[in-house]
Amino acid sequence: MVRRFTRRSLLSLAGMAAAAPIFEVKPLRGIDFILQNSPTAKKFLIETMPGGVALFDYNNDGLLDIFLVNGGRITEALHVPENFDRANPRYWNRLYRQNRDGSFRDVTQAAGLANVGNGNYGMGVAVGDYDNDGYPDLFVTSYGKNVLYHNNGDGTFTDVTAKAGVAGGGWSVSAGFFDYNNDGLLDLFVTRYMEWDADHNKICGGDWHTYCPPSVFPATTCLLYRNRGDGTFEDVSARAGFTAKKGRALGVAFADYDGDGFTDIFVSNDGMQQYLFHNNGDGSFNECALESGAALTSDGKGLSGMGTAFQDYDNDGRPDVIVTVLPRELYGLYHNDGAGAFTYQSLETGLGALTSGSSGWGVGLEDFDNDGWKDLFVAQSHVLDNVQQIDASLRYKELPLLALNHSGHFERADSGATTPIAARGAAFGDINNDGFMDVVLTTLGGPPMLLLNRGSGGHWLSIMLRGTRSNRDGYGARVSVNGGVRADQFLEIREPELP
Repeated sequence: MVRRFTRRSLLSLAGMAAAAPIFEVKPLRGIDFILQNSPTAKKFLIETMPGGVALFDYNNDGLLDIFLVNGGRITEALHVPENFDRANPRYWNRLYRQNRDGSFRDVTQAAGLANVGNGNYGMGVAVGDYDNDGYPDLFVTSYGKNVLYHNNGDGTFTDVTAKAGVAGGGWSVSAGFFDYNNDGLLDLFVTRYMEWDADHNKICGGDWHTYCPPSVFPATTCLLYRNRGDGTFEDVSARAGFTAKKGRALGVAFADYDGDGFTDIFVSNDGMQQYLFHNNGDGSFNECALESGAALTSDGKGLSGMGTAFQDYDNDGRPDVIVTVLPRELYGLYHNDGAGAFTYQSLETGLGALTSGSSGWGVGLEDFDNDGWKDLFVAQSHVLDNVQQIDASLRYKELPLLALNHSGHFERADSGATTPIAARGAAFGDINNDGFMDVVLTTLGGPPMLLLNRGSGGHWLSIMLRGTRSNRDGYGARVSVNGGVRADQFLEIREPELP
């Protein structure tokens, strides 16, 4: 039997679907992880930041596994050289392998991931097959030194940081693998927040002690490592132009925003202008956010930039930028107008009305209802754990933000989460292979949260990229469907051109 619907009835059905929660909060069976940030009365700034999470199939069995970054033990007596007691299992990072029944098993120790060094307080994680052997590797950022784990393909990892030359130093936060020179090898970019250590920590505020704003501490530079192809990396930060541009970098995202075949970098800076590094194609980058229109708000103010996404939200084929910030600001949305120009569109897209009272961390643009438009999800929570005592209109713990994308306009939707949390990291993937995108969040002082997508009946397409001339997993490949990246009908895959 064929049923016919009028335009009015279709709109009504769409409204009914939107009212139902997109996700169901489900227990992560077999996961007993607690994110240990160890808050103290001394207000050490690193306490506010940990919580990276990765969803990746480390053993190539077709199921997504979960890697969780831990903080460490902090006491009020903390001094340089810092010891965060990371040898204690309570403060380990954790790898959980997914079983066929949807439960998880802790394989951290068996996989060789238990020892991260007592001087390293964990922050974030990046995944990429840097040696093109078919198994995803892990790079973990920290205050202290970073760690690169090579995936041996037999369920174990080896710490190859010293050999690879990517330990860095200082306070690293986010990182990402990408092929900046199109040689088929994944390179590595690392954001660093500021120059800080325990002996130079400061407490701000009057009657109420608070974590100090980033402007109190000196800015620093990001790191770029070129993959030599022999298991080692070369620090090309100075040659590429990054040491000339100090900032207070937290988030990073990659896209070829001008369509010249070379991947560019967007960096979200805290308490200042944002950075857009244009890839010149000769191994160097030019920071051009201000002249491109992606550095400030429409009235010329900086942002408390934290998380960032660099994707096409309006299906015009050009990657746009979203930046999460603190309350009293609006999450920044920069529309890619083409020809290297961006326009600040937070108010026009509805994002401003949804975010003026919230603090955002991990962020993703993903199509959660399979309608061909990428929706927005943000892990939310204020930086200050005592903010309610200072300002009764604000909250430390918040619900995550889910905003559905209706032809380029964002509208709040019910995420299914009902308990406010101090969320930090967010990872996106199809946990149960049902064709709908799920979310895993990390929470300061608490367990991770799984938001399992209930599904909406929309069509979906699963793609596994395999590079032939490019890197094996196709990082940097352009996938366009019906005019937008990862939309829905027509599929085109183009590998980056190699020299």
